[in-house]
Amino acid sequence: MSMIDVGKKAPAFSLKDQHGKTHTLAEHAGRPLVLYFYPKDDTPGCTKESCAFQDNLPKFKAGQAAIFGMSILDEKSKKKFADKFSLTFPLLADADHAVAGKYGVWQEKSLYGRKFMGIVRTTYLIGPDGKVARRWDNVKVDGHAEDVLAAVKEL
Repeated sequence: MSMIDVGKKAPAFSLKDQHGKTHTLAEHAGRPLVLYFYPKDDTPGCTKESCAFQDNLPKFKAGQAAIFGMSILDEKSKKKFADKFSLTFPLLADADHAVAGKYGVWQEKSLYGRKFMGIVRTTYLIGPDGKVARRWDNVKVDGHAEDVLAAVKEL
């Protein structure tokens, strides 16, 4: 499946976070939602990205925006990652990569000549109307949380 274009409706999801609590897209209707897909728990880029969102959390909250990190691996892995870096927002366990598939971020990747399927680092900003307001592809971690925050303020 391809990426969801700006202006299109964001696909629904229902996933558990690091505490086993279920979150759905519908619960967040009427407010902005930042959904960032990251490849793997507790790897350098993903840690840096997640910590930057955590550092900016008060500013996102001031803009009424919720933040969800999402990747493969189960809730236990998410809990370990969240506890290690004091991440307080939901990290959603898309263990069977079904949601990543719906959002078009489950793609063939290549590392050291080896091809495999994985999550490409992508962030979606979903507007209060449930439509994609912005999308960042192949995210560069440095300054990314700040970019997303600026976009939230523009909504």
